[in-house]
Amino acid sequence: MSPDGEPVGAVRVSPTLTIPLSELHVRFGPSGGPGGQHANKVNTRVELRFDIRGSPSLGPRQRARLIERLGPELRLVVDDERSQVRNRQLAVERFRRRMADALHVEKARRPTRPSRGAKERRLAAKRQLSERKRSRRPDLDE
Repeated sequence: MSPDGEPVGAVRVSPTLTIPLSELHVRFGPSGGPGGQHANKVNTRVELRFDIRGSPSLGPRQRARLIERLGPELRLVVDDERSQVRNRQLAVERFRRRMADALHVEKARRPTRPSRGAKERRLAAKRQLSERKRSRRPDLDE
């Protein structure tokens, strides 16, 4: 366990889900684009794959929700930084965030009605505005 209570070698996606790093398949390759000798020699590009369908860490409802939202496999490619270690950290963080977002369930909205006091305040404000506008009109009886 790490000092903050996280299991070492695992990614905490949510309070109820922790994925061991052994389930993440990571490959490295050269990143494209300009960069001269460094870009040509060093494999800094990180490709992270996670098999949602075959993961033993997921419960049946979690698996169904993830497959519905992300498909049977999650694939991330990161080549933002010059460092392979930093790109790997970014890939794991993006994996965690994408999984958490896909598992998030929106709370159903319960429709509410305005209270009696709110209705009375609204009608009083309407009467007041109506009276103000009526007082601005020219008097046609004269």
